[in-house]
Amino acid sequence: MSKRVIALVLVVMLMGMMIAGCSTTSTEKTKVGMVTDSGTIDDKSFNQSSWEGIKRYEEEKKTIETSYQQPDNEAETDYLNAISDLVDNGYNIIVTPGFKFETAIFKAQDQHPDTTFILIDGAPNDGDYSKAEGPTYKTGDNVVNVFFNEHEAGFLVGVAAALSSETGKLGFVGGMEIPPVQKFGWGYVAGIKYANDNFGTTAEVVDYIYEGSFNNVAGGQQIASGMYDKGIDIIFHAAGGVGVGVFSEAIERATNGQNVFVIGVDADQYEAGKLSADGDKSVTLTSAMKSVDVAAYNFIDAKLAGTFPGGETIVLSLADNGVGLPAENPNLSADTIAKVEEAKQAVLNGSFTVPSTQEELDAYVK
Repeated sequence: MSKRVIALVLVVMLMGMMIAGCSTTSTEKTKVGMVTDSGTIDDKSFNQSSWEGIKRYEEEKKTIETSYQQPDNEAETDYLNAISDLVDNGYNIIVTPGFKFETAIFKAQDQHPDTTFILIDGAPNDGDYSKAEGPTYKTGDNVVNVFFNEHEAGFLVGVAAALSSETGKLGFVGGMEIPPVQKFGWGYVAGIKYANDNFGTTAEVVDYIYEGSFNNVAGGQQIASGMYDKGIDIIFHAAGGVGVGVFSEAIERATNGQNVFVIGVDADQYEAGKLSADGDKSVTLTSAMKSVDVAAYNFIDAKLAGTFPGGETIVLSLADNGVGLPAENPNLSADTIAKVEEAKQAVLNGSFTVPSTQEELDAYVK
């Protein structure tokens, strides 16, 4: 074989190898991971909603592969170790749902500068509240912070509760007294007031309690029992795992014929309120939803599309479809749904502004 022929063969072989290499690169999937907050991946709340958004992207786009880490505990070091495990295994987009990740991401964003973080319901800070000026905040170009107008979702379920209550007595159970939970509660109280003023209801919040954690199931059930004993027939929980106890108490009472309900939080919690696994009846009146799944989905997409808003804080509102009620609400009457929609339009057209602070709420309900 001549030298020229050999050279041509080598060129062809080299081109083939290059094409094969390009083909392999083009089909390589981006690895997207998640670290769970309090609770499990199937908590029917924040973790599950975030994970569902990630998995939906994987199923629809076919361009990512996914995994999650569930730390044994909830200390900063546990979160940092879980993040490091994902990074070491090639995961370069990591979703962290919840304010408890704030201090971990404050460190991780510098430790892993080539990793993209989607921090939901938090902003990276050093957690040092001993300083007069408070914690030091820093959001790197590899981080986006996503927040929600929880007060707008709380407002809608407050209107629905006032219109649906038979006793006119309502309750609120919060987990930890942190801004997202507070905003849910402020909006809830404002929604009840709005319904009383505009739709002729006479409902009132009889009990408004913070349990102090997001994982005390027994504590949630005990609080709910006391509320239902007072004649409260609808409880809005914004309490994570504590809300599991609220649901347990409501299901037990409904099974025995008592007409009580729970308003879910973060995700559509209709299934969480079912009296039996194979039945249709649920104690979930409706849910104050945050589109956590949409946030995870959209910002993964933004990263892969080259439009990731690194270093920014994004707030999703009712106008963005970032918060709201489930598409289906079997326990709400048609009249209630119509009036909730009327209240929603008042917010969207600017004729009513939902209080987002205690001071604004006090001024509205006085």
